[in-house]
Amino acid sequence: MEPKPGVMELEESKHVQHEVSEHEGKVVRSLLLKLDFRILPLLALLFLCSFLDRTNVGNAKIYGLESDINITDHQYDIGLTVYYLFYVCSEVPSNLVLKKASPKIWLPFLTVMWGIITMCLGFVQNYAGFVAVRALLGIAEGGLLPGMILYLSSFYRRTDLALRIGLFYTAASLSGAFGGLLARGLAAIGTRGGLEEWRWIFIIEGLLTFACGVLSYLLLPNSLESAYFLTAEERTVGRERLMLDNPKSADGTLAAEEQSFMWSEVRRGFLSLQVWLSASAYFAILSGLYSFGLFLPTIIENLGFAKNANEVQLWSVIPYAVATVVTVIVAIISDRLHLRGTVMLFTLPIAIIGYAVIANIDSPRVQYGMTFLMATGQYASVPCILVWMSNNSAGHYKRATTSALQLAIANCGGFVASKIHDQDIIHCITDRLVTAFNYPSKDGPQFHRGHTIILGLLVFAWFMILFNVLYCAKVNRDKRNGKYDQYAEYNDDRNPSFKLVL
Repeated sequence: MEPKPGVMELEESKHVQHEVSEHEGKVVRSLLLKLDFRILPLLALLFLCSFLDRTNVGNAKIYGLESDINITDHQYDIGLTVYYLFYVCSEVPSNLVLKKASPKIWLPFLTVMWGIITMCLGFVQNYAGFVAVRALLGIAEGGLLPGMILYLSSFYRRTDLALRIGLFYTAASLSGAFGGLLARGLAAIGTRGGLEEWRWIFIIEGLLTFACGVLSYLLLPNSLESAYFLTAEERTVGRERLMLDNPKSADGTLAAEEQSFMWSEVRRGFLSLQVWLSASAYFAILSGLYSFGLFLPTIIENLGFAKNANEVQLWSVIPYAVATVVTVIVAIISDRLHLRGTVMLFTLPIAIIGYAVIANIDSPRVQYGMTFLMATGQYASVPCILVWMSNNSAGHYKRATTSALQLAIANCGGFVASKIHDQDIIHCITDRLVTAFNYPSKDGPQFHRGHTIILGLLVFAWFMILFNVLYCAKVNRDKRNGKYDQYAEYNDDRNPSFKLVL
């Protein structure tokens, strides 16, 4: 019989364990801090370039694009619709290619290509050229956002992702306000070298995008193993942390994720009920987001205390700023609680209340107050829904498919609008969702019909999220009850040890 350890030995053991745990904590904090400062700013920069090169066609229109290449408003809209057709169709294939091509090459390659294509827009001479170049731009840009989400999942654990995606998404989106100022400055160049001012918007912004693509190739790491800014210990800890998210085999050991491509994994992604529920909800939320951008200046104009258009823009910033702060806070809470859909069940009602009130109250000041609720409830939901499918998909190609498919379905709203009022073009041009024609001028100044439609969409989104949460809870319950035991050796999300995030 072995002697029992003495009190001193137990105390010494606890002390050693505490020191080891404290050291690991420091390494993890150092690891995350380095990843955050070396990767997120670059991704935000690429996302901003995507936003600028997607919307600069609206700025170019103001400076005479249509008349110079002799196209009508209808032909202009067709060019925008073609862009979105190819944008949506490229999202899933691009994500499937990402690993084979390697993220360090593929993401910068896409950026460089759409930078070149954007420059080509500055040289189009007719309708055929305009449509062709816009189609190529859609192909190049479509893979960026799903690719970035998939890329981040190779560096961060499931419980770290909401905050990171929230940071780069909101930072880049808010920086999009820079696009109008940049276009205005570039237009000041005037006609130079035989090229009209609107052409210089495309050429110079395309050059900037090209430069950002080259910079990202030089600075973005391909994986944890190739991250030059990490120490050997940090790389080891990073790999171990990622392994903790992998399913366990029947003997309790963790296995590396399968890397070989299989069409069955793509099929599993397309047939996942979670994708269709969350994508439907995201579609509805996007509709609300873009209608918000469309209607906010109108509300502020009706207040009467903005003397000119510049002051209107300044007052427009405040709801976005508040929403950004709340979005980051909600993302932190979501990561800490390890919850996605459940958090959205509390954030979406904030926006629902805002739309319900603004649709039925005449007071401009109350309407402006409601814009804070509308912005906060919707923007705070975006990081949770963007990361949810990545969290609940194991197996690289299943995750690649679900992440991209969710965005593709949500972005299909770009086909819905066929007519856009000139006064709305700057706000709607990005995605041309259903909201583009939910706010005709004859409905002003209250726009009851448009607000009611978005209210209905957000209520629909809330129920889709609720159904998805209940479905994920059912799957987890079935796994505990042994209904998934036949997948105990599978290294994907069917494994009973892989718990879905609610």
